[in-house]
Amino acid sequence: MDQQRYDRGLKMRKQVLGEEYVNKALSNVDDFNRDFQRLLTEYCWGEWSDDTLKPRERSILNLGMIAALGKMEEFQTHVRGALTNGLTPNELRAVFQHILMYCGAPIAVDCFRHAKPVVDAHKAKQG
Repeated sequence: MDQQRYDRGLKMRKQVLGEEYVNKALSNVDDFNRDFQRLLTEYCWGEWSDDTLKPRERSILNLGMIAALGKMEEFQTHVRGALTNGLTPNELRAVFQHILMYCGAPIAVDCFRHAKPVVDAHKAKQG
């Protein structure tokens, strides 16, 4: 394991997804999923520290790719991350409409459906 990459990944993961979310995921680590969580943190999130793409840009890419895969629970997580990374609800709407054109209406419907409670909660926090 590359400890520096893991530490950068853990910091980025908490910054984007929130410390509470990450701590909850890591509190469920056991012998079955320990290596998975390590790889996820070290490689997926560790590579976010490459500043060629900004976190905001990575969020847009992730939303498109995760939508295309139809993984809506993970999509919701990344909607939260996209809001953290500075996307506005209006920009999310534009991303989802773009997803409609390339992935189809059923996926876009799911995107809007799963994003709405996350966006509503974000707006409520904003006051």
